[in-house]
Amino acid sequence: MDVKILSVFLLLLLTQVFIGVNTQGELEMPWPYEDDDEVSVKQVVENQTPTGCNCDCPEPRPTGTPATWTSISTTPSTHSPYLDCMPECPYHKPLGFESGSVMAEQLTCSNQDQYVGWFSSWTPNKARLNSQGFGCAWLSKFQDTNQWLQIDLQEIRVVSGILAQGRCDADEWTTKYSLQYRTQENLNWIYYKDQTGNNRVFYGNTDRSSTVQNLLRPPIVARYLRILPLGWHTRIALRLELLMCMNKCVTG
Repeated sequence: MDVKILSVFLLLLLTQVFIGVNTQGELEMPWPYEDDDEVSVKQVVENQTPTGCNCDCPEPRPTGTPATWTSISTTPSTHSPYLDCMPECPYHKPLGFESGSVMAEQLTCSNQDQYVGWFSSWTPNKARLNSQGFGCAWLSKFQDTNQWLQIDLQEIRVVSGILAQGRCDADEWTTKYSLQYRTQENLNWIYYKDQTGNNRVFYGNTDRSSTVQNLLRPPIVARYLRILPLGWHTRIALRLELLMCMNKCVTG
C-alpha cells in the first residue's frame, strides 16, 4: 500500500514539473511579430523662430536669429531698410511715423500747452524716426520722470515693438523708458510688465543717430500708448517708430 501511494505521489510530482517547465518555455519564447505601436513614435517639433518674410527688402537682411536682433543701424537720411521685412510675431510693419502716415493730432505730450517760442519746433509731431534738420525730434519741456509722449493709434491695434533714436543735431537722447497703454480713453493706464511683475524698463539710445529696437513679448493690444522717459543724456529727446504685429508679410 505504501509503495502504491509513493508511486502515485511521484507521478503527480513529475507531471507538475513537466507542465511548469513547458509553461515557462512557452512564456520565454519570443513573439514572432513586431508591435507596430511600439516602433511608431509620434514626433512633435516646435519651431520657435518664425520663417523670414519674403518681401523684396531694399538691402540684404542681417544674419543671425531674429530673436537676437536688438538694434538696427540705419543711414539717417534714408528709409529704415528692414522695417517692412522683419520676421517675428510673425511679422512687423511700421505704423507710419517715418512715412508720415501718422498724423500730428495722434501725438501729444506732457505740458504741451507750454510749447511756445523755441519749443514750438520740437513738438510731439517731430518724434519721427530718421527725421532731419531743425526740429528733428520731440524735446521734453522739463527733464524729470513725470514727462510722457502719447500716441493715439485711432483704433485698437497689436503693437509689437518700438524703434527709438535721439535728437539728430545734438547729443541729446533717452537712455531708458517705461511704457503704459490702454484700450479706451476713460480707462486707467496699465504699465507694461516684465516676467517678474515689475514695470518693464526698456533701454534706449547711447548716441544721437543709432536706432535701438525693443520688441514686445508679448505684444500690446491697445489704442493709446505712453512712453515715459526714465533716463536721458543731457535732455529728453526722442525720434521713434512703432511696430505693428502682422500675421502675414505686407509691404507699402
